[in-house]
Amino acid sequence: MAALFYEIVFAISFLLTIIYFLIWKKHFEVNITVIFIIIPITNLGYVFLANADDIDSIIMSIKITYLGGCFLPFFITMCVLNLCDIKISKLIKITCFILSSIMFIFVLTIGEKDYFYKSVGIKWMGYGFGPVKEYGPMHTVFYVIASLYVVSSFTAIIYSIFRKRQVPNRLLYMLFIPEIITLFGFFGNSLFRVLVEIVPLTYLLAQIMYILIVKKISIYKVADMVVETMVQSGEIGFITTDLRERFLGANETAKKIIPKLNDVVIDQRITECEELDTTVNHWLLYFEADGDKYSRNLYRLKVDDNEENDKFYIIQIKYLYEGKKKRGYQIFLDDDTSNQQYIGLLDRYNDELKEEVENQTKHIVEMHNKLVLGMATMVESRDNSTGEHIKRTSQGVRILINEIRNDNKLMLSDTFCKNIIKAAPMHDIGKIAVDDAVLRKKGRFTEEEYDKMKKHSPEGARIIREILKDTDDEAFKVLAENVAHYHHERWDGSGYPDRLKGEEIPIEARIMAIADVYDALVSKRVYKESMSFEEADKIIIEGMGSQFDPGLKEYYVSARPKLEEYYNSLDQEELKGEKIDK
Repeated sequence: MAALFYEIVFAISFLLTIIYFLIWKKHFEVNITVIFIIIPITNLGYVFLANADDIDSIIMSIKITYLGGCFLPFFITMCVLNLCDIKISKLIKITCFILSSIMFIFVLTIGEKDYFYKSVGIKWMGYGFGPVKEYGPMHTVFYVIASLYVVSSFTAIIYSIFRKRQVPNRLLYMLFIPEIITLFGFFGNSLFRVLVEIVPLTYLLAQIMYILIVKKISIYKVADMVVETMVQSGEIGFITTDLRERFLGANETAKKIIPKLNDVVIDQRITECEELDTTVNHWLLYFEADGDKYSRNLYRLKVDDNEENDKFYIIQIKYLYEGKKKRGYQIFLDDDTSNQQYIGLLDRYNDELKEEVENQTKHIVEMHNKLVLGMATMVESRDNSTGEHIKRTSQGVRILINEIRNDNKLMLSDTFCKNIIKAAPMHDIGKIAVDDAVLRKKGRFTEEEYDKMKKHSPEGARIIREILKDTDDEAFKVLAENVAHYHHERWDGSGYPDRLKGEEIPIEARIMAIADVYDALVSKRVYKESMSFEEADKIIIEGMGSQFDPGLKEYYVSARPKLEEYYNSLDQEELKGEKIDK
């Protein structure tokens, strides 16, 4: 029964060693590799011991089992110190190894000297032959040395949990388990009366735990190697996390860029730190949402209150692989400050250039508008019946447009409204081509003279077309031409020059017509006296549907109080002596 137990334990132990070497990577902890070699040999010794039927076989089997007892504590302790990143001198390592070797030498004297065992016998145990042992003084030393190794390992683990921030706590907790298992193996038989030695079983359980540990530390080792490589460059920051956003490591460059990395412990989730949650975790979320193996972000680091001193980093993210398996994320921070400053310089230059061009363009447009307005004023100075007609009609158009925009059922754009107000002073510019004899005549025109006067509409459109032919503002050019060309057309088709009817007349010309006629009615001309507001209003209302667009009636009605208020505000001198009957 005991032999079967030891054989099963050995078989599983040997299988675990094969599995370990199948998953072995060159960065695996060398002490763990030695442990996986020693344990199957030690467990094989217990198989030999269970099947031994003479004293010589028993002694040889005992010597094999002590191979693990003498050397495993040393290699386990060295493994713990390395994984806890605790450095000890080579002299101490060599001394400890020599001490373990000396103990094994004393083991080899069993059956010949009484240093380790005073005597060894054999007797039937009920399930097979077994040894009868009397321990010598060196066996006590063996227990003392084994206990010192265990204490050293526990001390190193506990110290690392509280002081070594860059050692993963989860790994440290995992290291406790094989320590406790082997400790139980050494003293278990003394504490419990069992039919078989439990040491082989504890070795087997330790193997299982170490396989889990090497799988766990694989990702840390891969990350460490990459970080170490990145450290050599010195210029590129590097951060690694696992797939669950747990921090694995960062180089010094990254810690300078994001100082909060110095406070994060290995295996801590970066979402637990607000600063890293809004930076590193945000980049990872963007990377995963992008659905690609490669992602770029721009990170701006504020150095002080002066924005010109800010640093810029290109953030690049890739998966961290162990072989072909994804194990985490690699985050690169590449200094791009000089490029961003250059881009910023270009942007500022472009903005300044754009502003300068806009200012020059605005200046040219203003000069252009003043030229056109000057021509319109010159026409007005020739027309002794017009007075300040262009000024008043422009204000009339503005008042009408404001009323139209209150509900904007006509869907007039801001650009249209601005353009019609700007074009209003140009509506009579064609009069510059009308003979002075006609234009300055005092009294009503003859039919022939009226025909000549009618030509000012198409002539005005032609002049505007010539003046604005090189302008980039096509919308204004078309609108200004329409205002000059069609503001004397009538809704019923009886107007001039083209006898357009209804909506054939552009909307800008229909609006201009109301303001033009209203001013003519309430202002004094050489051929007539000014009308009262009531008389003028009656004529405008009666003309809705014949002379004017009936769709504009409601806007004229709502604008009338403001029109009257405006005309009442004009003093007698400004009206050049023209009387307005209120």
